[in-house]
Amino acid sequence: MQRIAILSDTHVPSRERAVPDWVVAELERADHVIHAGDFDSKGTCDRIELLAEGELTAVRGNTDPPTIEIPYIDTLEVDGVTFAVTHGSGSPNGWGRRVAEIARSSTSDDDPVAVAGHTHEVVDRTVEGVRVLNPGSATGAAPADRATMYVATVEDGTLSLDLRTD
Repeated sequence: MQRIAILSDTHVPSRERAVPDWVVAELERADHVIHAGDFDSKGTCDRIELLAEGELTAVRGNTDPPTIEIPYIDTLEVDGVTFAVTHGSGSPNGWGRRVAEIARSSTSDDDPVAVAGHTHEVVDRTVEGVRVLNPGSATGAAPADRATMYVATVEDGTLSLDLRTD
């Protein structure tokens, strides 16, 4: 069984001072970390990569500086589950459809799980046949009303998901 910490929209230091201690603890316990963009600084990206002990799949968000050299879209396969990760930038209108389309076009898997951020809204729903996840903001950066993230477990192609909050 693999434990995966899924977070996004940390926005440190522009909107929040630091990643909360409880989020740090979840990252340290995870076998792999997925970050769906908007670290907001190279220092925050480097810290999360260090906490993930190199087991990080991360994508660039719309507020990330060019010094963060990561892709806009990435994929990860864990024990029979394929994650397609993107930030989901753009208008909130059609966000879910855009994210689902990116997931389908970025992997050959017929049943990918899309992970995105951008809206700071917690999402776990099926959009056009694709399970779309948004962990919200791990720091509670506005417009979120609280800090949230997902902790997933994957075993034999089955994904279980828990929402964590402060």
